[in-house]
Amino acid sequence: MTPTQFSFSSAFILGLAGLAFHRTHLLSALLCLEGMMLSLFIALALWALQFESTSFSTAPMLLLAFSACEASTGLALLVATARTHGTDRLQNLNLLQC
Repeated sequence: MTPTQFSFSSAFILGLAGLAFHRTHLLSALLCLEGMMLSLFIALALWALQFESTSFSTAPMLLLAFSACEASTGLALLVATARTHGTDRLQNLNLLQC
């Protein structure tokens, strides 16, 4: 495993660990998801450059478009929950409570 591959895989694992273990606020969960998506984007872009193939060059752009949609949806949910519940703490967002 090259140092470049190790750094991007460790960035993805750190984002995943942050999402799994540090779930206090919705904003921190969204930031962990964004970090995971950015590490995947850079890894896919470097992979396409490494193989010098034009067929793989559209995959990072597609992933970046989905990442932008995910970020805008997450921010919309953050604003909606902050308005309805008054906070973005994830323990207050139980779906069984009305």
